[in-house]
Amino acid sequence: MATVAGTRLTAVRERDLGHSAELRKELGIRDLLLAQILVVVVPEFFGTAVKAGPAHVFLWLMAFLFFFIPQAFVVGHLNRLMPLEGGLYEWARIAFSDWIGFLVAWNLWLTCTVQVSQTALLTTTYITYAAGPKVEWIASNQKILIATSLVSIAGMMLVARLGLRLGKWISNAGSIFTVLVITVLAALPFALLWRGTLGEYHPARLVLPPLTLFSLSVFAKMTFGALSGFDTVTIFAGESRSPARNIARATLMAIPIIALLYITGTSSILTFVSPENVDIIGPIPQALRIGFGSFGAGAAVVAPVVILLLLTNYLCTYVLLFSANARLPMVAGWDSMLPNWFTKLHVRYKTPVNSILFMGGVAIAASMAALLGVGNQEAFAMLQIWTWTFYGLAYLVMFLIPLVSPKELGLRPGLWLRLAAGSGFIVTLLFVVLCVFPIIPVANVTAYTLKTVFVVVVANAFALVLYFLSSQKRPSGHLS
Repeated sequence: MATVAGTRLTAVRERDLGHSAELRKELGIRDLLLAQILVVVVPEFFGTAVKAGPAHVFLWLMAFLFFFIPQAFVVGHLNRLMPLEGGLYEWARIAFSDWIGFLVAWNLWLTCTVQVSQTALLTTTYITYAAGPKVEWIASNQKILIATSLVSIAGMMLVARLGLRLGKWISNAGSIFTVLVITVLAALPFALLWRGTLGEYHPARLVLPPLTLFSLSVFAKMTFGALSGFDTVTIFAGESRSPARNIARATLMAIPIIALLYITGTSSILTFVSPENVDIIGPIPQALRIGFGSFGAGAAVVAPVVILLLLTNYLCTYVLLFSANARLPMVAGWDSMLPNWFTKLHVRYKTPVNSILFMGGVAIAASMAALLGVGNQEAFAMLQIWTWTFYGLAYLVMFLIPLVSPKELGLRPGLWLRLAAGSGFIVTLLFVVLCVFPIIPVANVTAYTLKTVFVVVVANAFALVLYFLSSQKRPSGHLS
């Protein structure tokens, strides 16, 4: 029997197929696999895991079991049923309502926008690790930070405009360099053992963490922050070949690679850096500089090269995220939830040119705001928390789809996958609740907490106002 909920999926599929026919199908399974690795492996979260000390292996295993694997299967399930350009935004809209879908898209868009705004802090930090103490001053020089941000975001806008035909090769290169650098990092302690300069090394030692608010906060941050992201490539479903099949296969192939990189990389960093002294912006270059320094001046010259290769992880990730983010206003425009202006495609490259322009302007504004008034570590931690809290809110909705979406839609899976969705929801909720608890020293803990809560609440309140104001202008018969 046909119902409003039952026809929503069919209607959106038909609309999406019509619009997606204009887009180029650039992404194959190799591109999707490398994109999954690039998006999910976030170098700064190695530093978060290092905060757990020797208990990190146990926490990683718990994170894989209760969040990482459940996330992969939930994303695969939803993408198989709804391989639509826009990914999670469309899933939420179909499963629940337009306004919930709009809020999900808003939080996903803010996640990528705030993440991209970190580009100057990360770039200058990595350059100082590569070049040494003589240039450390650039990481705190406001003029250099602003110039770096402007140049980086302008580059992202250009690549996004040219499309995935170019963008996929940038993300593929970034992914390969990421795997290469973390493999080198993981091998360093073994090389020191062979040289006899390291007494012992146990990369997989299981140690139970203390049951404290700090440990719980570290676990929540390293779990959600480090291991979320499999949904990102689904935004490009309309630009992928056989997306229902290939995205799921790429995700499953990425799981063991990502797990191995995180565990071995964190263990190696702990060999060279204590949890108290880890640099949460650049934990990997910090460990690489110390580790290669142990081999003497000759080997130490390799460290800058490896560090700069790792910087490509961020730059290439931001290029991919920027392009993904530009698709969300485009798809929302298709759904008449944003002005048709956002749906305009470049005549040659078939990319959303106006959405890219808007995204670039907001990213520059966010970057400028983030660089004023606080130190680098605190600014980075604050941006990081805002980013992942917005993302966490979107993920709560994603995990609810297999659990409580209308039965007539056919989106509810079997019991085992509903249990996985429940596990993912609980871990994500834990992260969102604990996100305001800083894991580094900050000038004022209360101000830090209130600022985070204020930004998240006001941002979503603004989105609701924007949605309901724009709803007056939508055509009659619009899905809701």
